[in-house]
Amino acid sequence: MALAVCRAVKVLCVATDAEALEALRRQTTAAEWELTPGATNETDALGLIDSERPHTMVAFGGFERLVALARDRFPAMRIVTDRDTPGTNVVASSRDDVRELLRSLGRPGGPIVDGLGAQPPQGSHP
Repeated sequence: MALAVCRAVKVLCVATDAEALEALRRQTTAAEWELTPGATNETDALGLIDSERPHTMVAFGGFERLVALARDRFPAMRIVTDRDTPGTNVVASSRDDVRELLRSLGRPGGPIVDGLGAQPPQGSHP
């Protein structure tokens, strides 16, 4: 008998300072996903992307380069930002919108494979 382990979808929050990060994490929390430790700068965020392999990133602030790097490394990662940034899946008008926007993006298609981060939907082609 084989047992499959169900893994939660991981969400990384990134904001410009500790206070903004805490507020963003509060507005992002939901039973449908697991929040990874958050980050307040690009270096820490990239380290968390490497170690935690989040499926979704929520970035509030001037993180255009981070979004580009994350999109390049993990093309299927879902990305929510507070401004129109190339590579973003959806733009939130405020922190209050984040939870519903994440729900609207749905869960990643296909299996969640440990260590690979976001996976492209099954049957998709580049």
